[in-house]
Amino acid sequence: MSFDNLKYVTVQVEEGVATITLNRPDRFNAYTSDVGIELFGAIKTLDADDGVRAIIITGAGKHFCAGADLESGGDTFARNAFAEATELEHQIRPWKLVTPIIVAINGAAVGIGATLPLQWDIRIASEDAKIGFVFTRRGIVPEANSTWYLSRLVGLSKAMDFLLTGRFIQAEEALACGLVSRVVPRDKLLDTAREVAQDLATNTAPVSIAITKRLLWRQLSETDPARGKELEDELFQWAGAQPDAAEGVKAFLEKRDAKWSMSATRDLPKVLDET
Repeated sequence: MSFDNLKYVTVQVEEGVATITLNRPDRFNAYTSDVGIELFGAIKTLDADDGVRAIIITGAGKHFCAGADLESGGDTFARNAFAEATELEHQIRPWKLVTPIIVAINGAAVGIGATLPLQWDIRIASEDAKIGFVFTRRGIVPEANSTWYLSRLVGLSKAMDFLLTGRFIQAEEALACGLVSRVVPRDKLLDTAREVAQDLATNTAPVSIAITKRLLWRQLSETDPARGKELEDELFQWAGAQPDAAEGVKAFLEKRDAKWSMSATRDLPKVLDET
């Protein structure tokens, strides 16, 4: 996929950090199938690149994403307008990706602009951000697997509140309930996201990140803590016997940056694909 030919998103890669920007500021980055195809295609391509250690997703202009583009009117959701994008979305389920994704939520995140970030790993919001799961106010129901993700992030009571009422959630409330992990001034939002991304790119082992990310997603559906611990123990023992574990200890003792040799796209243990 050539990033030069993208129309609705932009992609920049610098020092191991990729930044994907939704780029329809005149429409408040409203979502269309074409937007989804470019967004998910970019994520898929970047995730397969060992040179990319973290991905930031944000929106151009005043708002992150105003939700589905309603320009076509009342039949927006009647036709299967988002089918192609949805099929591509299915190929990048969060528990299959190896690269951490940080979303920088600027301004309003509405509808699919609120649900897609639930699939990403770290959510940082600007102080003026507001998040709205407005589906019931449009006569439709939540999507992007948000009825599964949201209750696990904020608990059933809050998820019921947010999804049934469709009300806007201000940044501080989102922080208090764990919907986002940080709230920062708008002018510090991208810098903060880049600091987190650069820290991941510089100071963490790519295979360790990939295993930890996948394990966390996998454990969301594990009902037996004993089975969860067995898998965690198996992965811990596997990782401890790998070259990156030896390098991490040596680098710490020698007070230098680690030089990781393992690949998140090639060197993951098979047990991750078996669970």
